[in-house]
Formats: sequence, structure tokens, C-alpha cells
Amino acid sequence: MPRESVNDLMAFLAVAREKNFTRAAAKLGVSQSALSHIVRQLETRLGIRLLTRTTRAVSLTDAGERLFLGVGPHFDEIEAQLETITEFREKPAGNIRITASDHAIRWIIWPKLQRFLPNNPDIKVELIRENGLSDIVTERFDGGVRMGEQVAKDMISTRIGPDFPFAVVGAPSYFDGKGVPEHPQDLVRHNCINERLPTYGGFWAWEFEDNGKEIRIRVEGQLAFNNSYQSVEAALEGLGLAYVPEDVALPHIAEGRLRRVLEAFSPPWDGYHLYYPSRRQSSPAFVALVDALRHRA
Repeated sequence: MPRESVNDLMAFLAVAREKNFTRAAAKLGVSQSALSHIVRQLETRLGIRLLTRTTRAVSLTDAGERLFLGVGPHFDEIEAQLETITEFREKPAGNIRITASDHAIRWIIWPKLQRFLPNNPDIKVELIRENGLSDIVTERFDGGVRMGEQVAKDMISTRIGPDFPFAVVGAPSYFDGKGVPEHPQDLVRHNCINERLPTYGGFWAWEFEDNGKEIRIRVEGQLAFNNSYQSVEAALEGLGLAYVPEDVALPHIAEGRLRRVLEAFSPPWDGYHLYYPSRRQSSPAFVALVDALRHRA
């Protein structure tokens, strides 16, 4: 196959995966106009339109979908094989893409990466902040991070953090005249700050435990976010009660800016796990990263 054809196919696959010329061009290190020209050349040579372009989105035509599904896995396999031969290097090398929540990145992954990266200069790590539950195979991630109970049974997982509880917190000013909830059911009478999880398509139910029995409360309120840090900021302003990982709230609790309630009903959650599809495909670089992130009690 001519080198030009290989390059054209790689360009097409990048656009097909990203569904966006700007992001695909950034990944390939070329300009958007150059990438668009390459793809048009491929379409002209084949005599078939592969992509449908609008001002807002890029989608595959039926022919483009067939080419993507037929050719894409072969290029993936080539990339995987190239990664495996890095084991013959003196030091692991390669690119690793991980998807994780903002909380997991800030409190678990980032502190460990600060120690890992300087000792592994040939390993590049891309962290994608996402609070949903992505399909890491479809989205071409090497691994993902979820709390243990959320890891699919067909995945391999490694614990990277300890168990931790969630905390219900509010500013002292919030409780003036509203009273303090003494049981999770009391939350239905309070202004609560919701959090939306894209995977579930709705707001996350707050989870508690009473004498070994699980309680899930659908709260209501004026505000909703998709991450814990904005919820804490809103709680600090006295705009409602937030339900966030304990370690996010503790500094504010210690300073008296937030008050914690319902602590007796907040059991520890199963901690974060790094999960991935197969050991057989793991590169030496990924194996090294897994070991660096592994939780050691």
C-alpha cells in the first residue's frame, strides 16, 4: 500500500474517532485545513463520501462507517504491537490515556503521578476529567477509574485508593432558621445541591445507611452541578446542602466554614479502582503506571 494511502487512512480514522476536525488535527499535529484537505483527497480517490460535515458536527456516512469498522481495528492492533516491543527498551515508554473523575484525579492520581513521571521521562500520561462512566474500549482509553462497586465484572481492576465516606455539609448560615436534619429522610425538606451523572441521565441519589439498611434519597434544590468542587463552593455561600467526598469538605469543616450533618448515616464507600480490559494487551509503560497507582494500605 502506498505511504500516502496509509497516511490518508490514519487521518480519516482520527476524524472518525473524534467526530471533530479540530480535535483530530490537534492529535495528529497538523492544521485543521491540512487535515480536511487530506480527507477530501481520500474521498476523491475512492469516489465515495466518507464524512458528512456540518457547521456543528462531523458524522460518518454508511460507507465511512464500514471503512472505519473494517480498517480501524487493524491500525489498533498495529499500535498495540508497537507498544509491546517497548519492553526491549531500558526504560518503559509510550502514551497512556486514563479517564477519571475530578475527585479521583486530584486526590488519588495526581499525587502519585508527581512521583512517577520524573522517574519515567519516556512515558506520557493523558488524564481526561469525566464524571460519567465511559466505555473505555469504545473511547480508546487505556484505563478508567471508578469506585469499586461500579467496575464492570468483565474488567480487570486494581485498587488505587482507600475506602472513603461522603459528607453532607452546609454553611452555618444555611442552618439558621431551617433546623438541622437528624435523619436522611429529613433532607426532603431542605434545599439540596444536586449532582448530575451523564451516564445515568439524571441526578445522583444520595446514599446512606441506617442499621445496615441502605437508604437512597432523591433530593431537591435550586442548584445542580456535575462535580463536587462547585457543590462545595455553593454550600460555602449558604445556598444549600452539598453531598461530597469527605476529604473535599474536611478543610472547610476544620475552619468552621462548613458544618457536617448526618455523619452517623454515612458509611465508607468502596474506594477508587483503575480498570482495564486485558492484561495481554498491557504495555510495559501501562504496567509500570498501574504499579505506581496501586493502593498500599
